[in-house]
Amino acid sequence: MHEYSIVQSLLNQCEEIAMKNDAKKVVKVVTKIGAMSGVEPHLLEVAFNTFKEGTICDSAEFIINKQKLKLECKECGGIFEVDEVRYFCIKCQSLKVKVVDGEDMYLMRLEME
Repeated sequence: MHEYSIVQSLLNQCEEIAMKNDAKKVVKVVTKIGAMSGVEPHLLEVAFNTFKEGTICDSAEFIINKQKLKLECKECGGIFEVDEVRYFCIKCQSLKVKVVDGEDMYLMRLEME
């Protein structure tokens, strides 16, 4: 369950950013998790709420924005998003597609006091 190590890195990153901005606490953490990131959103939320205690994020709200898999077809040029993992164009059925978004997890925004 690698969500716990991800949360530890996320909490460290929040702490560093808060220190650089002379913030006393983080009130909201907003993330974006791609469909192909390998991160399970529910487990990440549980891990965050477990490990935030006693940190600068102790009372922070944790928001997860889920990013669908975004693909670009190299044949017809179509760009589209899909909920499930598929590697073919929904317009022309070509297998020549490129992943544009949905493979990563990002810290999008922090709200601090």
